[in-house]
Amino acid sequence: MGLRRLHYAWVVVAITFLTVLMTAGMRAAPGVLIVPLQDAFGWSRATISAAVGANILVLGMMGPFAAAIMDRFGIRRMMVASLLLMALGMGGSALVTQAWQLIVLWGGVTGVGMGLCFMVLGPQVASRWFASRRGLVIGILTAATATGQLLLLPAFAALESRLGWQAVVLSAAGIACALAIPVALLMRDRPADMGLRPYGQVGPVAPPASAAHPFRRALLVLRDAASSRDFWLIGGSYFVCGASTSGLIGTHLIPACVDEGISPVVGASLLAGMGALNIVGATFSGWLTDRIDARVLLAWYFGLRGLSLLALPYLFQYDLLGLTGFAVFYGLDWIATAPPIVRLTARRFGEENVGMYFGWISALHQIGGAGVAYSAGLLRGATGDYQASFMISGLLCLGASIAVTWIRGGGLVARPGPAPLAAAE
Repeated sequence: MGLRRLHYAWVVVAITFLTVLMTAGMRAAPGVLIVPLQDAFGWSRATISAAVGANILVLGMMGPFAAAIMDRFGIRRMMVASLLLMALGMGGSALVTQAWQLIVLWGGVTGVGMGLCFMVLGPQVASRWFASRRGLVIGILTAATATGQLLLLPAFAALESRLGWQAVVLSAAGIACALAIPVALLMRDRPADMGLRPYGQVGPVAPPASAAHPFRRALLVLRDAASSRDFWLIGGSYFVCGASTSGLIGTHLIPACVDEGISPVVGASLLAGMGALNIVGATFSGWLTDRIDARVLLAWYFGLRGLSLLALPYLFQYDLLGLTGFAVFYGLDWIATAPPIVRLTARRFGEENVGMYFGWISALHQIGGAGVAYSAGLLRGATGDYQASFMISGLLCLGASIAVTWIRGGGLVARPGPAPLAAAE
C-alpha cells in the first residue's frame, strides 16, 4: 500500500501469534504428561486419554460460538478471558487426586478457555484486518501452533523430568496470566478502532455483521451449513486432519516412543522438530494458497500424510533415524491444511461469514482429534501398541485426499457466498 509506517494490522498479528503460540503449547502439554500421570496415580492411558479427548472436543465445540461471541463482545475481551480460563484450568490441575477432576479441569475449564480463541481467532483477525495477504496471514498464524509446540514442549518435558508434572501445569498457568497483560493493552478489535482501513483495502469497507444473539447466529449457521454438501466435504476432511494430528501424533507419539524404549524428552524433541518444520510448511502453504487451487493442495497434503502414517510403525525399528525422517516429512505437512481450508470456506460461504462457518468446520476437526485421542488409548490397551491406530489414520488421510477434489469453489476467483447472516435476522 506504500504506507510510511507499519500498519497496526501487523501489531495485531503479532499479539495474535503469541496468544495462539501459548494456547498451542498448552494444548500439546498432555503428550508430556500422560506417562507421568500414569506412574503417579496408576490411571490407565485410556483414562488419561479421556481427559485429553474431552479437552480437544470442548475446544472444538466452542469454536462456532466463540466466533459469534467475538462479534458481540470483541476479540480483545475474549482473548483475555481465554488466557485466564486456561491459567485456572491448568493451574488447578496441579491439585487433582482423582481422574474425574482432571477431566473437568482439562476438558472443561481449559477446553473452554482454549476454545474461545484457538481455532477461529486467526480467521477472524485475517478477515477483519486484511483485505489482501489473507492467505499469508492465515499461514503465519497457523504456524504459531507449531511455534508453541517447538518452544514449549521440550521445555515442558525437561521441566517434568527434573521437577515433576505439577511444575509443568503451574508454569503453563503462569505464562498464560503474564500474556493476558499485553493482550489487554495492545489488542484491538477492528481497524476502525484505530481510525484505519483494513490492510490493502481499496474499496468501501463493509459494515460489521450484527452482534446480536451470538448463540442464535451460531445455530443458524449450522442449520444452513448442514444442507451443504461442500460443508460436509470440507468439514470431513478437517475431521481427518484433527484425527491424524492433535488426536494421534500430538497426543500419543511420546507414549509410543516410550513403548519403544525412547525417552519422553527425545519424543518431545521430535514433536518440537515437527513444530519447527510446521512453521515453514504452514507459512509456505499460505503463500501457495494465494496462487494454487486449494483442492489440489489439500489432495497432496492428505495423500502424503496418509503414506507417512502407514510407514510409521515400520520406522520405529530404525530408532531415531527412522523417526527423524518421519518428523521431517510429517512436520512440513502437519498444519499446512489450514490455509486452504480457510480459503475454501471463504469461497463457498462468503468472507463475512468465514469465522462462523470455520468455527463449525473446526469443531469437526476437534471431534476427530478427540475421538482418536481416546480410541488410540483404548486400542493401545487392547493390543499393546499403536500400530492399528497409525494404520487406520493413514487410510483415513488417503480417503480425504480423494474427497477434497469434489469440493466446489477452490479456485482463486471468488464466487458469491450466502448473504451475511445478520441480514436474515
